Amino acid sequence: MTTITPPKLAAPARASRLSFTGVLRSEWIKLRSLRSTVWSYAIVIAISLGMALIMSLSMVNGMNGGADAASAPADQQARLVVESSVFGVYFGQLVAAVLGVLVISGEYSTGMIRSTLTAVPKRVPAVAAKTVVLFLATFLVGLVATVGAFFLSSAMFAAIDVTASIAEPGVFLPLLGGALYLALIAVFSLGVGAMLRSSAGGIAAVLGLILLVPTVLQMIPADWAHDVIPYLLPSAGMSMFTTTTAVPTADEFGVWLNLLIVLGWVSAAMAGAAVLIRRRDA
Repeated sequence: MTTITPPKLAAPARASRLSFTGVLRSEWIKLRSLRSTVWSYAIVIAISLGMALIMSLSMVNGMNGGADAASAPADQQARLVVESSVFGVYFGQLVAAVLGVLVISGEYSTGMIRSTLTAVPKRVPAVAAKTVVLFLATFLVGLVATVGAFFLSSAMFAAIDVTASIAEPGVFLPLLGGALYLALIAVFSLGVGAMLRSSAGGIAAVLGLILLVPTVLQMIPADWAHDVIPYLLPSAGMSMFTTTTAVPTADEFGVWLNLLIVLGWVSAAMAGAAVLIRRRDA
């Protein structure tokens, strides 16, 4: 008599639990696999180095031998080198802004956003992961760009015996501030792109805010228009690393107040993105 052994039932599959670390890893793969990311970051570094070279050569050649600059106090010499080193950030912010928009708007144009939101049903963690990855990557690239620009500028100014040490807070902090601003402008643009869901619309809105709005306000012959300019994102952002003191003066805000203004713009953009991405269909 043959005994029939009942087949063993397969163990139930464990329910996969989505972690924020996994979402971060996914967003990092997306970011580094895009050719636009590689080209954008390469352009940021190239612009920073190129503008530092042009600026430093212009300043060195305009000093007629640099005897006065060489005999100037150390803090004034450091300021000359720093001004040349962070000059490229003004142009690099445009590239960072475009990249920030494309990071999210590109998914809407290709339809990949549906897969992203299906994998992350709560949606907000997906936006948060994009923000963290974009911020860290842009900050690191910006730091490489500004530090590289500093060493290039230092080599140019060495010809007239003008020197600066990167270990000095008055030198390193502006370089750090320039990299931080590039990262924050990229995150702000990400928020705008998430709200508009259009590459063209997002890029136009962000570049209009950076380039057009300050120019228009400067042309308006009214006190209120000139009073508004320091509170604009590009104005406060550039002052984060060009202001010479952290204490507000009668003519300018301090570094920390400028940073708070920039954070306010970034927070508003990301809050709008978080609200709209939960309410609207992909």
